[in-house]
Amino acid sequence: MVKTIPLLLCLLLLLAGCWSSGSLSLVARDTVDPGSILKGRAYQVIGPAEGRACRFFLLGLIPFGDSTFATAVEEALDETGGDALVNVTTTSSLYGFLPIYNVLGFTCTSVKGFAVRLP
Repeated sequence: MVKTIPLLLCLLLLLAGCWSSGSLSLVARDTVDPGSILKGRAYQVIGPAEGRACRFFLLGLIPFGDSTFATAVEEALDETGGDALVNVTTTSSLYGFLPIYNVLGFTCTSVKGFAVRLP
């Protein structure tokens, strides 16, 4: 009985993990000219675009929100009305408040680039 409680607790912690996934249509090295990728296809540069997506953790156990790269890109495109981003940079950050007690933590993904509109 004494050994089964820690074993069940470990099993419960393994089952309580979180994961997320997203999809991207194109990712290239920063040395690649985005115009050459879109060569032969008309596009209009709208201007700079930024997006940010965050996921929060309450008491280190209760996650809510979405911090995926795809969500940050969608936010940037929704603000500008663009169809795609070129020359994109991304950053991820993780913050914790009262980390000893793990009261609140959050992670954010930010993207910056130039929004383009495709016909």
